[in-house]
Amino acid sequence: MPRTRRRRRRRSSSHRGRTLLLVFILLAVTYACFRAFLRPPEQKTDEPGAVQSVSDNLPEGLSDEEAESLRSHYERKPSFYTVLVSGVDDGNGGSDTNILVAIDAENDYIYGVSIPRDTKAIINGKNRKINFAYNSGGMELLAQTVSGQLGIPVDYTVLVDLRGFEALVNTIGGVDFYIPVNMDYDDPLQDLSIHFPKGMRHLDGAEALKVVRFRHNNDGTGYGSEDIGRMQTQQNFLKAVAKKTLTVSNLTKLDSFVKIFHQYVETDLNLGNLAWLGAEAIGMGPEAIDFSTLPGDWKSPYIYLNQDEVLALVNQYLNPYVEDRLPEDLNIPS
Repeated sequence: MPRTRRRRRRRSSSHRGRTLLLVFILLAVTYACFRAFLRPPEQKTDEPGAVQSVSDNLPEGLSDEEAESLRSHYERKPSFYTVLVSGVDDGNGGSDTNILVAIDAENDYIYGVSIPRDTKAIINGKNRKINFAYNSGGMELLAQTVSGQLGIPVDYTVLVDLRGFEALVNTIGGVDFYIPVNMDYDDPLQDLSIHFPKGMRHLDGAEALKVVRFRHNNDGTGYGSEDIGRMQTQQNFLKAVAKKTLTVSNLTKLDSFVKIFHQYVETDLNLGNLAWLGAEAIGMGPEAIDFSTLPGDWKSPYIYLNQDEVLALVNQYLNPYVEDRLPEDLNIPS
């Protein structure tokens, strides 16, 4: 994918979510380099980067032409990885932030798509919001749900306890951030009170976590689009965190970053994978990273994904297969 083309197509939400990934990359590379040498992920059929072979699992009775067509449809691109990055911070057991990240090390681009927590999904045979999948079956079920809807595999998962986000903000001495709306919200059940005026403010870790958790005020006002507005604030704030984290003065705190990653991040990526993927991403540079949100429309109580727009987005940025996905590959509930 030519970089100039990516810039022309960059969406208004291109900065949303970028910094969650950058912060994760920084912590992951630091942690891994303390523990392992840089090395690429293993090339296995059930891991990213491999060419998926379906020869041993073809249905009986297919003609040679049909069998070859099926094999071609599931041929993997080289060095293309999909990673589901999820955050839990609401105390209710659900995944509060979900971003599916495609890493194309062959063509030097990274693209992340935020998945609204209210996206309609079929989980255990019932209509649910997609963040319920983590509540019901952890990252495994969440990854299966995302994969089933988008028609592509989720190679790896990363779960971030956003208390680690709070610890990171405190470690770097807080962050200056422009709060986009007045925030006045109270939830006695969660012992949560969020009261900040719109404008620039220096936030410590606890304050920052409140700002990125905010959805609406007590009277219902706020962003106007609760989940979408909150995702934008989260990702804009994380961009500010990454900018400050990567300063020379904070690079002396590598040991603290390692401890935060070790305590608050769970992943099925091994240490060598983390180091290799992190080095690849840093080598690409921030201009190679772009973000958007799965397209859909809100109709209470769900966000209904737009199948045509989702298919186009999957094929342009997220598809790890050589051939484009077809409408029948997706499983988006109506």
